[in-house]
Amino acid sequence: MMKIDQQLENYILAHTVDEDPVLKRLYRETYLKLVNGRMCSGHLQGSLLTFFSKMIAPKRILEIGTYTGYSAICLAKGLPNGGMLHTIEINDELEQFAARYFEETGLRDRIVQHIGDATDILPHLNEKFELAFLDADKRQYLTHYEMILPKIIPGGLIIADNTLWGGKVIGKISRNDEQTLAILAFNDFIKTDPRVEATILPVRDGMTLIYKK
Repeated sequence: MMKIDQQLENYILAHTVDEDPVLKRLYRETYLKLVNGRMCSGHLQGSLLTFFSKMIAPKRILEIGTYTGYSAICLAKGLPNGGMLHTIEINDELEQFAARYFEETGLRDRIVQHIGDATDILPHLNEKFELAFLDADKRQYLTHYEMILPKIIPGGLIIADNTLWGGKVIGKISRNDEQTLAILAFNDFIKTDPRVEATILPVRDGMTLIYKK
C-alpha cells in the first residue's frame, strides 16, 4: 500500500464524507478475521467508488474480486432503482461474509454474487455494463480486461485497482515477481490501447480509470 503522511491522511479523511457505520464494522471485522485485511478497500477508496458510481448512475455494474464486500457496497450505493451489480469472487469461503453485510446495508436485492473463476463466469454474463471494477488476481488483469471490455458500453468506465502495486512499478523487479510484472504489462498495454483513454489516480495503491471510447 502506498504510504502518505499520517497527518495528511487524517486531514483528507476528516474532510471526506463520513464512512457508513456498517462499512466501518465490515472493515474492522475483515482486519480481525482475515490474514490479508489490507485488501479491503477502506474509507477513502470506497468513497471514491461511490462518488464515481453516483456520477455515472449505472444500471449495471460488474466487479471482479468481491473479497469481503466493501467495494461492492460502495459501488452499489450509486445504482438507480432497478439497477444491479454483479460481483465475482473465486474464494467460496468469503461468500457468506460478504452476503451478511450486503443484507445489513439493505443492498442485497441489488447485488448478485457469483462464486468461481471469473474467466469461467464472464462468458455467461449476457449483460452490458456502464461501470466495472477490476480487483482480482493481478496475473489475470489483462485476461480479465479483454473479457470485460466488450461488455462495457461506449462511454463506460473500468476502474482497475492496485496499479501502483505498493510502488513496485518503479523499482527493481525480480523475474520471479509475477504479480508486479503483470501489473507493469497491464499498465503498458492500457496506455497504448486505442480503444480506451486512461489515467492513474495515486490513491491508496493506485486506481486506473479506463474510459471506453
